[in-house]
Amino acid sequence: MALLTHLLACAFGTGSWVAINGLWVEVPLLVTVLPEQWDLPSYITIIIQMANVGPLFVTLMNRFRPGLLKEVAVIYVVVSVGVIACLLLSFLWNHTSVIAGKSHSIAFLILTFFLSLVDCTSSVTFLPFMMQLQPQYTTTFFIGEGLSGLIPALIALGQGSGISSCANVSYEVNITTGNETVENTISQLETQYLLPKFSTLVFFLLMTAMMLICLLAFFFLSRQPKVWELSQQQLFPGNIVLNSFDQILDEAADSQLSRGCSCSKDPKGQGDILPEKVSYSLTKLAFIYLLITWVSALTNGVLPSVQSYSCLPYGHTTYHLTATLSSMANPLACVVAAFLPSRSLFLMGFLTMAGTGFGAYNMAMAVMSPCPLLQQSQWGDAIIVLSWVLFTGTLTYMKVMAGVILRSHSRSALVWYGMLEQLGSLLGALLMFPLVNIYSLFKSADYCSLQCPVGRAPQG
Repeated sequence: MALLTHLLACAFGTGSWVAINGLWVEVPLLVTVLPEQWDLPSYITIIIQMANVGPLFVTLMNRFRPGLLKEVAVIYVVVSVGVIACLLLSFLWNHTSVIAGKSHSIAFLILTFFLSLVDCTSSVTFLPFMMQLQPQYTTTFFIGEGLSGLIPALIALGQGSGISSCANVSYEVNITTGNETVENTISQLETQYLLPKFSTLVFFLLMTAMMLICLLAFFFLSRQPKVWELSQQQLFPGNIVLNSFDQILDEAADSQLSRGCSCSKDPKGQGDILPEKVSYSLTKLAFIYLLITWVSALTNGVLPSVQSYSCLPYGHTTYHLTATLSSMANPLACVVAAFLPSRSLFLMGFLTMAGTGFGAYNMAMAVMSPCPLLQQSQWGDAIIVLSWVLFTGTLTYMKVMAGVILRSHSRSALVWYGMLEQLGSLLGALLMFPLVNIYSLFKSADYCSLQCPVGRAPQG
């Protein structure tokens, strides 16, 4: 029975961020079809930030109308919306509408908002429910959260989404000179996209299946004995007192305040004894909060908005590998943090500088688009992929460290962690959206027909 409950907790955890993680790893294929093209990541980034109205609503309702929202009902609604949105996205993702004379993938963007709403709201609903069960199952839940990023990335690797090659295409043209018309053959390089091993429809149906598994897992988990129910039965036989959502929502904030990392911010897990309280000076706390805001702006707002401009000039294969491997870097960094936790402020500052350096390189390549450094070089391809993976990994580990440090300080310190993480993410997204979509500061071009300086032009 305990093994079954662990499996259910893990399956429940995979539904927390699987939909949005699935969108990100599928972006290399989506940008080749949807009219937003290279601007699509910036749209997804700003939509995810808009979806934070979900957890904000739940938190405000809990604060001002305590007891009105019940966690079981809220989770049923949230996960059901996720299943329906994923299913609709499977069939409507490539439908477009014309607005102001331009084609836009309105159906995709609207459904992306609902998926983001589901995943953002899971941060303040899933964990409060799990805290009602035996403590050992919460650790398993966080393993499932890590898999919510890893599984879509593995599926996308198997799919081979967005991979292309350059091919010489010949055209017959008629050239008129005076009274003569001469037929001439013109050859030029064009991008030809290789068919993925399975379609986007199948990919999103797999995401739908994972959300459905999450719903079924919750159905059975909600029928497991609750920790507080058991304690009440032992103290007062025959009088069962159920947990209410408002009693434990604040406790949830201690471990899952936002998307920053798909794992527990306390590597020891919820079931362990809380670490000894450590007091930090106001200066040290300000330093930590500044780093949290900065790192959140980079990882959740600034860099994701320009990932296509940073990677696509190196080819769709490079973009595909970057999107999938960097998605894997998040849960892997959480695993490293679980086994090698650190409370060193010096190491936190060093990792922030290192991650910022990798992010600066990625941003520089986006600014130089469509002709970045080392284009058409295997070194260039390897460096941009490695830079994105290290950018994600180092800054994810840094945020886990911050969570560990602040948890040992006080619960209110973690509340500020969540607020500043969301603030940084929002500021980063708001900064980049107009730069990408209104002022068009970043340039895109077809990979195979780029006109770049000598020595960096694509070859057939």
